[in-house]
Amino acid sequence: METSGAPQRLRGTTTWLLGQATTHAARLVSEALGAVGARRYHYSLLAALDEFGPASQAELGRRGGLDRSDVVATVNELADKGFVERRPDPVDKRRNIVTVTPSGVAHLRHLDRVLGQAQESLLAPLSAAERAELVRVLNVVLEHQG
Repeated sequence: METSGAPQRLRGTTTWLLGQATTHAARLVSEALGAVGARRYHYSLLAALDEFGPASQAELGRRGGLDRSDVVATVNELADKGFVERRPDPVDKRRNIVTVTPSGVAHLRHLDRVLGQAQESLLAPLSAAERAELVRVLNVVLEHQG
């Protein structure tokens, strides 16, 4: 993405640069995951289940930063493919507990590689140290925002 034609005021504005980078990154990720029949929400939910274990749909939404209605649709899609199982919560029958299946874990590993290639494309001009620093700084900014 070429930014040299943009006004200096914009090129010196962190929020504008983050917005431009986000747009480009979202497109790269969407195209890469779409090529294997997946979406970002699939990755987010599978990653949360793999790292934190079984969870309610509401908890998955909070952990993945997803809207409640998107969680239901995504869980349905993943369940239809055999990547997750949904069962009534034994403590509260009004809610469901979602669990990743072994095929879901395998699919997540595949998506890790696909996402890694998209990130490699995005961050190609940065050294390993610069990439680590970018991740560190972005986490500081996001933690500060609550």
